Amino acid sequence: MTSPEILDRITILRDAIRSHNYRYYVLDDPSVSDAEYDALMRELRELEVAHPELVTLDSPTQRVGAAPSERFAKVRHREPMLSLGNAFDEADLRAWRDRVVKLLGADTPVAYVVEPKIDGLAMSIAYEQGRLAVAATRGDGTIGEDVTANVRTVKSVPLVLRPDQGAEVPRRIEVRGEIYMRIADFERLNAQQVAQAAGSVARVFANPRNAAAGSLRQLDPRITASRPLRFFAYAVGPVEGVTLRSQWQALNYLRALGFPVNPDVRRLEDFDEVVAYCLEWMSRRDTLAYEADGVVIKVDSFAQQQELGVVARDPRWAIAFKFPAREATTTLRDIVVNVGRTGKLNPNALLEPVNLGGVTVSNATLHNEDYIVSRDIRIGDRVTVKRAGDVIPQVIGPIVSARTGAEQPWRMPATCPACGTAVVRYAGEADTYCPNRHCPEQIVRSVEHWVSQGAMDIVGLGERQARQFVERGFIQDVADLYTLTVESFAGMEGYGTKRVQNLLAAIQASKQRPLSRLIFALGIAGVGSTLATTLAQHFGSLETLAAASAAELESIEGIGPQVAQSIEAFFAEPEHRALIAKLKQVGVQTEQQQIARPTASGPLKDKTLVVTGTLANMTREQVSELIQQAGGKVGGSVSKKTDYLVVGADPGGSKTSKAQQLGIPILDETALLKLVGESAVAANAAEHDRQEVDQPALEL
Repeated sequence: MTSPEILDRITILRDAIRSHNYRYYVLDDPSVSDAEYDALMRELRELEVAHPELVTLDSPTQRVGAAPSERFAKVRHREPMLSLGNAFDEADLRAWRDRVVKLLGADTPVAYVVEPKIDGLAMSIAYEQGRLAVAATRGDGTIGEDVTANVRTVKSVPLVLRPDQGAEVPRRIEVRGEIYMRIADFERLNAQQVAQAAGSVARVFANPRNAAAGSLRQLDPRITASRPLRFFAYAVGPVEGVTLRSQWQALNYLRALGFPVNPDVRRLEDFDEVVAYCLEWMSRRDTLAYEADGVVIKVDSFAQQQELGVVARDPRWAIAFKFPAREATTTLRDIVVNVGRTGKLNPNALLEPVNLGGVTVSNATLHNEDYIVSRDIRIGDRVTVKRAGDVIPQVIGPIVSARTGAEQPWRMPATCPACGTAVVRYAGEADTYCPNRHCPEQIVRSVEHWVSQGAMDIVGLGERQARQFVERGFIQDVADLYTLTVESFAGMEGYGTKRVQNLLAAIQASKQRPLSRLIFALGIAGVGSTLATTLAQHFGSLETLAAASAAELESIEGIGPQVAQSIEAFFAEPEHRALIAKLKQVGVQTEQQQIARPTASGPLKDKTLVVTGTLANMTREQVSELIQQAGGKVGGSVSKKTDYLVVGADPGGSKTSKAQQLGIPILDETALLKLVGESAVAANAAEHDRQEVDQPALEL
């Protein structure tokens, strides 16, 4: 006898999954994240495995996708378009490999084809006598939607096969692949949607997959034609007139017919290399131009695929290694406003805690007022939260279908929450500011940035200490740090004699930081640590930099007009000039002690490199010095003049997207070291170690 509770749970899971399938595949408006959907499906599978007598033919575990929409004509696939089973870690991968080996025989050699799993819309495109005949969505795996007119507008889909390399045009072939949208194109599309909404609620897409699906499944092909859709072919369905014996051969054949095939696909014979490939792309997923939610692994031989067969909807010969989730849904409990060091008011979401990629998230950014209003994000909404290349999670948008009517619209406050000053919003800007330069929160954030590791690196000082000194009236600007004395700590809990001495020593030691650190510490909009190094080397002193015009600044490689104007405007303000004078008065070094000159020749001679993200074994300063000593230049932004983009962990999405658009090679840390040479790296590290030894040791 089966427990009634188990039967009830199975029924609930099936109903929920069917509902989610309909919203995802038919409406292009999912109400849960992929991770939440996977968890429901996993639970249902486990219950059905434990109770096989309860498995039914209409169970979601036995089907693919959802029934096709009634808006489109139906197309029956000659061969089912199957989905893939999932592996979530290395143990799952190896368990799948063990099953494959057991079924084929332990002595049978097996090769695998692997490629990143694009998060797009699965498509089958049939060609007859070399001409596009019918294009259909996957639908429920057996019957899909006829979207031929729309697919014809996708420029990377050939309308007529024009083979090269002596390839023969088949009488008939079904090409299977993914319609997708690049991340940069997706972001531009959403920006256009917001701009066209002109202040009203915009129709923005939650992610590139939804954007691709919604664009392709338009009743008017002209709308589809206006959307930046692309296609990658990844498999061959039924084919007549050509014999193909393996997945690798099929992909090469598709290339020869004129189809785009993922350039990162590989054929591997060692399963340890398969695992390494999966783990590598899991760490490098942010370097891809498109969203990838995993890696697909397939047994290469078609004969072996046929021998392995299919179970329910999943082929035994393929599996998807899923990356940790980067999207989740949760409840937006409140919206609070923080004040940054420039006076910018930053709305932040307080969330019901949710697990996102192995991290519990309870806060997320909402960017600015326009972002919230254009997406109609309300307090109390069920929202989608994403954590991609950015360290800080962001709210993508609300799930409108989940609203109860209790949700509350939000507006930016009229006064600064820190000092009560009336806020301002300048013409042409999306951000709102507190104009009070003496706002205590701005001072706290300025001090917090000044003492940070990449800036003046004052160990023992942070936000809490900065707030204490500001509240006690000891600090009005960052220069006041250097006027603190032992008496300043009187009555402050937790500050013994030794700690005070160490902290004061650290403050004094920071006076001799390199000019590049000082420039970065000033917090000039658009000036990161890499650009600060360039400015220090070019001008040699803070006074010379302060006198530079925007035109002079713009003539420097890597500085565009917007950043040049930002630098000029910063130093034009009387308060900033007064601060520089005050810093000199308290003894802060404002000149470059020794201007490093790049070598006249080297492996990077005449090359410009831009660095984004955090490298594992080098600081940003070390990387910049390494590039310069190898004859290269370090740029602050990606342009046509950039030769390489060096990408570390948590890279800036805009730089990576720009490099991909321009076709600029992207290097990780290992590739950079190989390019420069190990001897230069060792010398650079040794010099850095000597500099570290010269710093006073602090006991905190």
